[in-house]
Amino acid sequence: MTMISSPSMEVTDVGDYLKLGACTAVMAQPILTDALASGPSIAMQTGIGVVYNLVKYTAPAFIFGILYTTTRLTLNRTALTYTDYLRQQWHALFIPTIWWTTIYLILMPQLQQGSQYHDWRGFFWQFVNGNAAPHLWYNTMMLQFIILMPLFWALGRWCQSRPRRGWIVFGGTTLVAVLWLWFYNQQVFHGPHSRGWYLLDRLFISFQIFGFYGMLAWVFRDTFQRMLNKWWPGLLGLWLVGLIWTNWELFSYGFPVNLRNAPYYKPSMTGYALAVIGLLAALCEIQVRRQRPFSKFVHFFAGMAYKAYLANVFWSELLWRGFGRTLMVKAPWLSIALCYGLTWLLSFTTAFGLHAGWMRLKREYEHD
Repeated sequence: MTMISSPSMEVTDVGDYLKLGACTAVMAQPILTDALASGPSIAMQTGIGVVYNLVKYTAPAFIFGILYTTTRLTLNRTALTYTDYLRQQWHALFIPTIWWTTIYLILMPQLQQGSQYHDWRGFFWQFVNGNAAPHLWYNTMMLQFIILMPLFWALGRWCQSRPRRGWIVFGGTTLVAVLWLWFYNQQVFHGPHSRGWYLLDRLFISFQIFGFYGMLAWVFRDTFQRMLNKWWPGLLGLWLVGLIWTNWELFSYGFPVNLRNAPYYKPSMTGYALAVIGLLAALCEIQVRRQRPFSKFVHFFAGMAYKAYLANVFWSELLWRGFGRTLMVKAPWLSIALCYGLTWLLSFTTAFGLHAGWMRLKREYEHD
C-alpha cells in the first residue's frame, strides 16, 4: 500500500457521497416494510423484496463514510484531544439523537421494537438499546464507533509510519468479519439464540469491517483511488452478483416475504454493500476531479444526512397513516413513491430548519 504525504483538503469527499447515498436509500426501508405489512399480492411482495435488497447497503455505507471523513478531518490533528473531539460529537450527534429518541418514545410509542416500556426503567432501556423506533438501532451501533475513535487514530497512525502495516489491519479486519458472520449465522440468524441475542446486530463488531476499511481508504487514499479507477467495472459486476444472490436468499424462504430474512450479517449482504460503497466512491472521485456542481450539492446535504435520518421515520409514519395506507390498496407503487419522496423532502427540511433555528438562538444567546 502507498499513501501521499499530506491530507487532501477538498471540500467534498467519499464520505459525503456515502452518507447522502445511504440516507437517501434508507428512507425507503420503513415505507417498504409498511407496504409489505398491508398484505399485497405475490407480485407486489416480490417487487418490494427486490427494492428492499437494492437499498440494503445503507448502514455499512454510513459507517464507511463516517470513518473516512472523520479520519480525514482528525487523524493528523495531533493537537486535537479526545475530550475536544467528544465535545464536538456531543453537539453534532449525541444531542440530536437524545432529542429524537425522546420524541419517538413519547409521541410515537407504537413504533417501539421488541417490547413496550411500562415504567421509567423500561423507558431508559428502550432509550439506550435502539428499540425506540425501527431505525434507531443504527444510532446505538454508530455511536460506538464515535466513542472508539482513538482506536482508529492509533491504527491509522501506526499504518502511516509503515504503510505495509495496512495489510495487517486489512487482513485482521477481514478475518474477524468472516468469523463473526459465521458465528452470527450459526447462533443468531435462525439459530438457537435468535431471540435472546438479537441485540448483537447493533454491536461494534458487526460493522467493524466497514469502519476499518473506511479508515484505511483514507490513509491509503492514493491506492484506493487507483483501484477504483481500474476496477470499477468489476465492482459493477460484483454489485449485480450481490443483488441476485441476496434476492435468491430472500425468496428461498418462500411467501409471504419476510424482510427479516434479509439481514446485513450475511456474506451476500457484506459483498453487496462493499460493491455499492466502491461504486459511490468511484462516482465521487470522478465528479470531484471534474469539478461537477453536483458534488457541492452532495457536500451540502451530507452535512445534514444524520439529522434527516433521525427524522425520517417520524414523517414516514405520519404520511403512511395520513394517505399511504389507503392509497396502497388502489395504487401501491404510487403510494410508496409519494410517501418516499415526501419523507425525503420533509426530513431534510426538518434537519435544515432545526439547524437554522438552533444557530439563530445560539447567536442571540452569545450576543446577549
